[in-house]
Formats: sequence, C-alpha cells, structure tokens
Amino acid sequence: MIEQTEFQYRLKATDGAARLGEVLTPRGVIRTPAFMPVGTAGTVKGMYPSQVRELGADILLGNTYHLMLRPGAERVARLGGLHELMRWPHPILTDSGGFQVMSLAALRKMSENGVTFRSHIDGSYYELTPERSVEIQGLLGSDIQMQLDECVRLPASREEIARALRLSLRWAERSKKAFESQPKGRALFGIVQGGDDPALREESARGLVDVDFPGYSIGGLAVGEPQDVMLRMLEVVNPILPTDKPRYLMGVGAPDDIIESVARGVDMFDCVMPTRAGRHAQAFTRFGKINLKNARHAEDPRPLDEESDCPAARDYSRAYLHHLIRSDEMLGSMLLTWVNLAYYQSLTAGIRAAIAEGRFEDFKAGVKEGWARGDIPAL
Repeated sequence: MIEQTEFQYRLKATDGAARLGEVLTPRGVIRTPAFMPVGTAGTVKGMYPSQVRELGADILLGNTYHLMLRPGAERVARLGGLHELMRWPHPILTDSGGFQVMSLAALRKMSENGVTFRSHIDGSYYELTPERSVEIQGLLGSDIQMQLDECVRLPASREEIARALRLSLRWAERSKKAFESQPKGRALFGIVQGGDDPALREESARGLVDVDFPGYSIGGLAVGEPQDVMLRMLEVVNPILPTDKPRYLMGVGAPDDIIESVARGVDMFDCVMPTRAGRHAQAFTRFGKINLKNARHAEDPRPLDEESDCPAARDYSRAYLHHLIRSDEMLGSMLLTWVNLAYYQSLTAGIRAAIAEGRFEDFKAGVKEGWARGDIPAL
C-alpha cells in the first residue's frame, strides 16, 4: 500500500509516440505500458495470486458481467470486496459488463435506459443500466471502472455504429454522474467506440474528452478486424486523448498487437489470450508461439527457453510438457499458463526499459526478429 490517495497518471518518458508512465492508486502503482492478466470470475485461471504478482503484474482485470451473475456483487461486498475475496491487495480494473452482455447473454433488449438480458447460466432476467453497472463495480471495490457502453459487432453499417457510439456517449455522462458517490482514489474511464470508421472514432473520442474522465479506454477493436484497421483507428484516436491521462486498449491481445499499439501511444492492455492459449497447449516465447501437442516435442529434453526467468519455461522439458498435455493432466495447462503470463510480463517490462532508454524501435525490431527466426527444433 502507498500513501497516494488520488488517482493520477504520470508520464515519465516518451520515445516517438510510445509512452512510459505510472498510474498511481491507493492500492499501488501500475507501471505502464502494462499488461493486465484477466481474472474473469475472481481468479486468473490456473494461477495462484502470489504467482501472478511475482511475474510482475501490478493490476488484474475482473469481469462485471460474470461476477454480477455469480457470486453476485452484493455478496462480494458483504465478504469484504473483490480484493479481500481473491486475496489480491493490489489494483483491480473491472469492465462494465456491456461486451459480455452483447456476446454471451440470451434474449437481450437494448433501450435508451440500458439493456435487459437473460443470464447464460440459468436464464434469470437482469437489467444493466449505466447506473447499475457503476454500482456493481463499486460493490466489487474495483480501483478502475468502466462506463457502460454498447459494443457493435463488426462488420456493421455506419448508421448502426453511429447510433451505438452516440448512445454510449449519453451513457458515459450518466456513468460519470453515478460514479460521483464512490470513495476517493477510484477512477472511471470512458470508452471510445466508433467501429472501423475514422470520423466516428474521432467523434467518440472528442465527445468523451468533453465529458472529462481520468482515463480513456478504446473499445470495439481486436474483435476480428485486420490488425492494420485496428492500428489506423489508434492513430486517429490517441492524438485526441489527453497526454496526461492513461489510455487502455481493451481486449488486446497478441504480443505483436501490444508492441505495435505501444508504438502508437497505448498504455494498458488486457486479454484472455495467454491463459486460454496455455489451456490449449500453446506457449508464447521469444521464439514465437510453440504448440506442445506437436509430436516433435515427445522426446525433446530441452526446456522451452533455458534463458527464461520463469521456472515453468526454464526447468521443465518439452517432452514432459508434451506428455502432460497428451495425458490431459491439469499441470500441463497450469505450467503453460505460467509460461505465457511470464512472457507477457517480460515483454512489457522490456518495452518499459526500452522507452526509458530511448531505444524502443530497436527493441521492437529485435523482438520481431526473434519471432521471425522461430523455434529451433531439436537435432
């Protein structure tokens, strides 16, 4: 715990558009660029909280939709809040629940007031409004919260994208008003929408800056569109957003997406990719992605990376990892999840060091060269 009581962002250095900074919260400092491991239902799957912290994570992400359904926001509050419940005393960011309502819930109905939907778990009806989303996040006790927004699936018509972003702007104002009663030191971020349309992205970003949030998220990207489209939208949005506030690209992503987005001024990221890949036999390394199901690993005594600081990558043979995966042993998924989260934290730590030393472009080129060279099979 630190003395800091106000939410604050400090920009410490830049290298081109890449930014080195710190987000200060009462629960600790978040070094940026930062990757936030996803703890959807109050747990980072396959990992102890202490392990996640030891890898270098300053903040975790929780999911409002899943936690409101089970165990319920009021219950979490009665049990001392999400930090206490999951034994993570450091910062937590929660999303608004809007994206999961759009992607998971059944029989959803949108209106100016909010969205009503049926739970994908038991079919119960719920209503999620901007006010209720902020209330739930407050009950969870999250340090960084998101406004409720409508995320449109792409491809979509320009009219549909425009309608959703303007509704989201109105919801942004309602979310900010609802947030006013929360304890000092917490923060609410606005979410830039606008699909793949530059003019609509600009409209959304400028509208949110007028509302004035302590931080800004960029939503509705990395949902299937080509990388170049995502990067073009960042090039439109980031110059509009204030330089003295953090920028969070939601749901991103692949290591290459992260490093290219940092190059365009993004500070914070989250994605289920490293944990999900670990459960599906995929390991992220400095040599690129390695599939441990592949038969070529069956008698390979080498570790995934003998130079890694992560014991799972350095101390276990590929043959053993292959065996665990083929045998459907829980430990295989746990070890590969550990490998992947360690790689993501190592990547962002390397990015931070490179920006501080003014060598970000060289660092980016070196990382990509390693990926392009690829993993070297055993002799």
